[in-house]
Amino acid sequence: MRYDALITNHMDPQTGCYDRHKRSLSSKSKTGGELIKKEAVKWRAVIDTREQKPLHLKAGDIEIPTVSKSLPTGDYSIEGLEHLVAIERKSLDDLGQCLGRDRERFERELQRLKAYQTRALIVECRWCDIVQGNYKANVHPNSAIGSLMGWMADGLPIIFAESHPQAGVMVSRMLWVVANRRLKELKFLGAS
Repeated sequence: MRYDALITNHMDPQTGCYDRHKRSLSSKSKTGGELIKKEAVKWRAVIDTREQKPLHLKAGDIEIPTVSKSLPTGDYSIEGLEHLVAIERKSLDDLGQCLGRDRERFERELQRLKAYQTRALIVECRWCDIVQGNYKANVHPNSAIGSLMGWMADGLPIIFAESHPQAGVMVSRMLWVVANRRLKELKFLGAS
């Protein structure tokens, strides 16, 4: 997926929803460098074997190699860094169930997730979907918002992705940044 358009948003103050407007961007940053360098990926993303609807992982035009393994926590990680990186993905309806009848189990999972150096919960929806209660669960939107805010206050980054493909972009980018920072650290230490 090329990033040749920037989505600008205008929020409706009543619902928190945004109208989307595209405007052109060049594929280069202000300094002239490409947004994602076209080079061989020197790492693999791990997708948990229990992930029912795996994301397509791609950074710019570069396919991120993946391997399917059982992860103790989360749905996505980086091979060799599974003890440091965990990203949990939820659809809107999955999140609704986790806020309702499956809450106790999900709270335990979040406690494990918070122990990771790099962690996040990616939710496939917009904030206004939570505000409007657009999920299949008997949970009041105010309760859902309170839970999400509490988890964020406890140190869990929660990222809202508008769709499944957008969640793939966000997970890809997050893994890309973490993996490449780790590779730079290793080069600095002379261990590459």
